[in-house]
Amino acid sequence: MDNFSSIIGQSPALEALIRSARMVAATDVTVLIKGETGTGKEVLASAIQKDSPRANKPFIVLNCAALPEGLVESEIFGHKKGAFTGATSDKQGLFQAADGGTLFLDEINSLPLTIQSKLLRFLESGECLPVGSTKPYRVNVRVIAATNSDLEKQIESGEFRRDLYFRLNVVPLELPALHERSEDIEILAKHFFAHFSEAHSLQSPTFSKHALKALKTHKWPGNVRELRNLCERLSILLAGRVIEPENLPHEFTHGKESSNATTTTATDFRLPETGLQLDALEANMIHQALARTNGNRSKSARLLGISRDTLLYRIQKHGLATH
Repeated sequence: MDNFSSIIGQSPALEALIRSARMVAATDVTVLIKGETGTGKEVLASAIQKDSPRANKPFIVLNCAALPEGLVESEIFGHKKGAFTGATSDKQGLFQAADGGTLFLDEINSLPLTIQSKLLRFLESGECLPVGSTKPYRVNVRVIAATNSDLEKQIESGEFRRDLYFRLNVVPLELPALHERSEDIEILAKHFFAHFSEAHSLQSPTFSKHALKALKTHKWPGNVRELRNLCERLSILLAGRVIEPENLPHEFTHGKESSNATTTTATDFRLPETGLQLDALEANMIHQALARTNGNRSKSARLLGISRDTLLYRIQKHGLATH
């Protein structure tokens, strides 16, 4: 079984990354995974663990940004009874839970400086110190860390320890953003459609050539996660249909210039001193949009910056004739 099959794509950038990850997985070296939010850092970390000699041992995941600063140290290293208010018993830390296996520290850029020094101590000596204890314990844990921000900039601003960065960055693996591997969008979409078709017992939709072109020119700020969410939405709302550009959300078919122009026009509008009839103005704008698009409701909705369903509701509300 290919443990890296969960990472979908055939672009040269992705294939090069997977080749490096396979080599890293066979060793016990510390890994730092870099990449924007939504690129699949946890998926890659899991694949490395499954392909490693530690595959049958624990794989513990901690999102460092998800815990309050006061709980991070106790969560990672454990604490002794009475170490702080509410510590009514000894608590095992994640390092102890992961002994023999792998600890994945996601968003390590959010780790407080005080905890960074204790993590560095572990990476250098294998020792961990529970909160409220003077006696350290030793564990055999591989650390895979991930960051969605530039750690070198955080080092310059004093937010991240340089020595810890060098300890973590033994083998850096950088996941490319989705817009950097647009050739993978079609294969990813087919994969997600097949998955959601089975999950929801619905016929899978397909993208037309024009819709695929719109997807490939999109910036994808949410990366693979954004594409996955889009595919799930379309799998449910447009099951079995061919998806055209007008079926895509507004941001996929309008460039930055037109979006900015719309925003500028809206914000520059000033309420006349004498006031206005809002319902009449709305009805007039809808009428103009329908006239400009020869009655095409999807295009009219995009011109007005609203969804097609909202437009249909407002057409009925104002009693406007539809084409």
